[in-house]
Amino acid sequence: MLHSHPNPDLTVGADNKQGWNQPAARRHGFHNAHLLFRRTMTVRSRRVLDLTPADDPALTARVADSGLTTLPPFSALVVAQGNALLHASAAPDFAPNRPHSVQSISKMHIHLIIGELLAAGRLALSDRIGTLLPWIGTAYDRATLQDVLDMNVENDFSEDYADPFAGCYAEEQAIAFRLPPDDQPEPTLHDFVASLTGSDLTNRTGYAQYKSANTDLLTLLAAAHVNLPARLEAITDAAGYEGAIHMALTPDLHPAFSGGGCLSALDLARFGLLLARRGQAVFGPTVGSAAFTDAALTRPTLKLGPKRGAVRYANHVMTNGRWIGHGGYGGQFLMVDMQTGRVAVFFSVLENDSGYDTDYMADVVARMERVICT
Repeated sequence: MLHSHPNPDLTVGADNKQGWNQPAARRHGFHNAHLLFRRTMTVRSRRVLDLTPADDPALTARVADSGLTTLPPFSALVVAQGNALLHASAAPDFAPNRPHSVQSISKMHIHLIIGELLAAGRLALSDRIGTLLPWIGTAYDRATLQDVLDMNVENDFSEDYADPFAGCYAEEQAIAFRLPPDDQPEPTLHDFVASLTGSDLTNRTGYAQYKSANTDLLTLLAAAHVNLPARLEAITDAAGYEGAIHMALTPDLHPAFSGGGCLSALDLARFGLLLARRGQAVFGPTVGSAAFTDAALTRPTLKLGPKRGAVRYANHVMTNGRWIGHGGYGGQFLMVDMQTGRVAVFFSVLENDSGYDTDYMADVVARMERVICT
């Protein structure tokens, strides 16, 4: 008889968290997620965008004044503009060229892909999800594509990281972050999204209702129109990564754009520079839609929350009207100043029970603004 035991990294334990996301193991988990997820797709670029170290005393002073690199959860900080690498630093247990889980920053791939489909006339912002995806359940059937992109849908899916049984943790079985209990089959992304429920769907809170399930739905919608692995390859070539992007794959082999990406801080900066160039590629054709990206800066949309200042959610990115970017569970943020083209990447790992802290993230964003938007 062959003896075996459950995979300790992917098996759920205390507080309904898998091994790599337990507080005591989380820093190792985020620094090695590309090796720990259930399955991943790895892509390298055909050409590499040069990033040459450049001295900028004023920026160096702002980095020091910001205190970002002295925060206890700190992993890495990179600032770049054009081909210039203006700052790169890391904690003693990490390095700017090592992969790190970027979590929901991965959602910005959907911003690019849906923008392409809109520009090609294959989708319209006013489309009803139930019309586009007739199999969809009550969580999204009457929502418009624009509302899903803007996180402006109310349904029964919860992204309360402090609640160990929130819907976002059940979602992790469908995006390769964990295994179901008792050797049960892994749910496909399609089955997970189709099972979600809702009633009115009208958001009356006055704030964006952040739900990673929205990205899962948009992933399936995009997959009905384009080959998603091919689009991931095109975006990778356009960005010009030096290392590789590692993207978690769902059981039905879709890229887990809701949070499955792993990139080095240097390569995430290259992704940010691609956004700053409005999709102009290092290799291959332009990706995304410049008009869709610019609309995110100017459209009046809902703020993320009462503690997030002027930060809004629009067209599947975060923005304050000057920069676009995105945060990630655990303490990550990418910020792209669309006026100057300057990009900042901040990696950190929160080791509290939930793995998230709204006040901490608001503080990180404010510090990053002082570094690159001054």
